[in-house]
Amino acid sequence: QTIYAVALGAFAVLAVFAYLDPYFSWDLKVSSAFNWKTFAPPGLFPLMRATSVFGNSWTPYALTGLTVILFLLFRRNSEAAGLTLSAGGSGFINTLFKTLIARPRPAPDLIQSYVAPLTNSFPSGHVTFYVTYFGFLFFVAYALLPRGSFLRRATLVLTALPVLLIGLSRIYLGAHWPSDTVGAYLWSGVWLAFALWMYRRWKLKRTFHKGEATAKP
Repeated sequence: QTIYAVALGAFAVLAVFAYLDPYFSWDLKVSSAFNWKTFAPPGLFPLMRATSVFGNSWTPYALTGLTVILFLLFRRNSEAAGLTLSAGGSGFINTLFKTLIARPRPAPDLIQSYVAPLTNSFPSGHVTFYVTYFGFLFFVAYALLPRGSFLRRATLVLTALPVLLIGLSRIYLGAHWPSDTVGAYLWSGVWLAFALWMYRRWKLKRTFHKGEATAKP
């Protein structure tokens, strides 16, 4: 619990400063050095652009909805509820943060952006979605898939990589300041932990009720 309190405290401090300043000096230094216009080794731009695809426009809603439906079809009701809370709830809260903090996106005269986002900058919506969607799937795969199986190993890698890369992608494409992504990682990591805690409670409750039903004569 201490680490979650520290993460929320760090996010709160960062959010206050983001409200007061459109960007920090270290934001500009990092973004200037790691930008698609100034740093373009072979293959990096396509990788960074592809990494962001799952968070663009309506895609997060479609991905979340389809995954919830798949969970329900396979009678994984606790997983469906957990993902709805994790990814769906975080999207609503992140929009609220963006509105309250109202930090502008990196200005074109400072950083060349590959995209033209319409929403505010802090915290990053892409990072928030990736942490709460792919992060939730990572832990579900870790808990449910057979240990040592290729499917489990492949799923863990495929759900971890987007979370690790999305922050770099948003900075590289000029869509966010580095502090926008740091803030998103901080708060969405705590929200994911909360969603997983609720998911485990629901899972135990369903298991308990099933056990009671089986025990009845």
